[in-house]
Amino acid sequence: MKILFIGDVVGSPGRDMITEHIKQLKQEYKPTVTIINGENAAHGKGITEKIYKGFLAQGAQMVTLGNHTWDKREIFSFIDDATSLVRPANYPEGTPGVGYRIININQVKLAVINLLGRTFMNPVNCPFQKADDILEEIDGQADVIFVDFHAETTSEKQAMGWYLDGRVSAVIGTHTHVQTADERILPGGTAFLSDVGMTGPLDGILGMDRQAVLHKFLTSLPAKFEVAEGKRQLNACLITINDKTHKATQLSRITRTDEQVIY
Repeated sequence: MKILFIGDVVGSPGRDMITEHIKQLKQEYKPTVTIINGENAAHGKGITEKIYKGFLAQGAQMVTLGNHTWDKREIFSFIDDATSLVRPANYPEGTPGVGYRIININQVKLAVINLLGRTFMNPVNCPFQKADDILEEIDGQADVIFVDFHAETTSEKQAMGWYLDGRVSAVIGTHTHVQTADERILPGGTAFLSDVGMTGPLDGILGMDRQAVLHKFLTSLPAKFEVAEGKRQLNACLITINDKTHKATQLSRITRTDEQVIY
């Protein structure tokens, strides 16, 4: 199995990059399944039903979210019916939506789990304990297990990678919008990357217009952040999973910009 995971899609620039590149990426890498993190897809914060369905129409099998899950109010009207959407599993009990789903891809059962970090983030339940609970709950039901860990710090992400090594097929970080260069296969066979990066504006700051961000840093005054315009990028990774052992055998970073293929 090959999993193509596309990092945090930011606003219309990110959505346009998906539209323009996803067919080529599929032809080049031939993924078995495509997963997109869409928590910033609607104007930089949150997701709408139209955008969610658009990702599926373009070939994604699953869409993950993060700390901006609830930023668009309409999420409450469709999340419970969105069978290819997962929000962080460690939100409190009773929260709308689900934190993991199991899908059948070519007779292989793939579990997609979404977890939210706690360091420098709003309070949520322990992601490590929630991961244990989910793995116990789905024991014997999934062949391949993919974890999108939406967290701020590299230390918490590395901790989750090591904590789940050998128990899941991949732990890939999202949220910080900067692709890291620490991709590796951990000793137990788990693919790990601190952050897959961002799909959206290249010359903004984490996808936002840089002048507003600079103003806030220079003055410490509130500033309204808008999605940047101009050059764009697409960040993703490709994970190869052994069909018999369900361990990861290869992890490669992918970067595209308007001007070039970097790797």
